[in-house]
Amino acid sequence: LKNVRLETGFDYDADEVIHTKTDLFTVEIEDGKILKISPNSPNAKAIDAKGLLMLPPFRDMHIHLDKTYYGLPWQAHLKKNKSVKDMIAYEQEIIPELLKTSTARTEKLIALLQSYGTNFARSHVNIDPTSDLNSLKHLQVAIENKKTGFNAELVAFPQHGIYYTKSEALMKEAAKMDIDFIGGLDPTTIDGGIEKHMDFVVQLALDHGKGIDIHLHEAGESGVKTIEYLIDKVNENPALKGKTYVSHAFALRYLDKNKTEEIAEKLGSAKIGIASTIPLSGTPMPLPALYKHGVEVLAGNDCIVDHWSTFGSGSILQKANLAAQIYGYRTEFDLSRILKLATG
Repeated sequence: LKNVRLETGFDYDADEVIHTKTDLFTVEIEDGKILKISPNSPNAKAIDAKGLLMLPPFRDMHIHLDKTYYGLPWQAHLKKNKSVKDMIAYEQEIIPELLKTSTARTEKLIALLQSYGTNFARSHVNIDPTSDLNSLKHLQVAIENKKTGFNAELVAFPQHGIYYTKSEALMKEAAKMDIDFIGGLDPTTIDGGIEKHMDFVVQLALDHGKGIDIHLHEAGESGVKTIEYLIDKVNENPALKGKTYVSHAFALRYLDKNKTEEIAEKLGSAKIGIASTIPLSGTPMPLPALYKHGVEVLAGNDCIVDHWSTFGSGSILQKANLAAQIYGYRTEFDLSRILKLATG
């Protein structure tokens, strides 16, 4: 590539960054890897980047590639489906039909992500009695078909609960099928208790050398207790440090300042990350406190025009933009730092 714009440093006014310096370069790439960066050769026989800024590829770190209406006729969210259990019942109705075209729709969704610069995703995939293991199998086929320029790590996700729909055996089978993380879902509201649900998730991850990434929508005391229970379990099992995540973690939005700092410090110490969709409504997620205590924060689109949400553009850069607006990251330096939500 020639005429590639790269960042080279900052201009300062006293101690404040006021401008990002860039210059043009020639970049040699082979098999998707940068071999050499050289002074620009505008007359070289190479693809002309036309002065566009080169960035690391984007990573969508919380998405459901197996569940989307993308590629089907438009359908908005149905207001009758209010609770997670309502959605479980609805999925039990529609999944058999959706499975018939799930591979093709997933490939179209991957192409949409690629069009926005995303070449890697962490996808949660349904493991439940309705889809059996077919959502996972279909997703793996789609990823294989799109492996040129795209890759993913997979979370075996008990969308319909582990015990609520008796999915234990399926989760154990999925753990043997080239997945990367064991998932979980709202232990108290779906499965009736924290310990039994979380002990199953933790033990399955340990048995198969996997990471953990649980969905936790619970916003009250049960959500906080689940996070604290997971922190304790990870500290008891250091092999899980650096490979355990809580997705959504809405309970963190409603804590007082002291409790927020306490939980953030414990998450950072246990090396437990947070995967967030950067929600717009309600109290913001405490990203500044999480960053302060060294917690890894990942971002994802979550749902792309599916039965859970009418929205979702496929652009992870848009999520970084939203975060900048929500948290007031408007200086030159702050904007350059929040880009990490898109690049991972």
